[in-house]
Amino acid sequence: MSETPVKQQSSTAYYGQAIASFAVALGATAIGIYSLDVSGWIRAFLAISVLYLTTSAFTLAKVIRDKQEAGQLVSRVDQARLEKILAEHDPFKPVA
Repeated sequence: MSETPVKQQSSTAYYGQAIASFAVALGATAIGIYSLDVSGWIRAFLAISVLYLTTSAFTLAKVIRDKQEAGQLVSRVDQARLEKILAEHDPFKPVA
């Protein structure tokens, strides 16, 4: 059975860009909420809404990633079973 390492699909630069983009978007939203000409209760509500949206997005991304990784694991197990069957098969063995 061959052990194929899981390949990293994104580079360090892509990872850094994603973090920077998230930080800029969250910071810009926070500045926008802070500079609104509304009462503190409305600002607090908008800030809590943004935090809830952010945590929901992280949860959704994690669920999607976990589902994809589970699919890859099942695929690797199936591949290992197939390799084992092929390795044990003798095409010259007479059929009984």
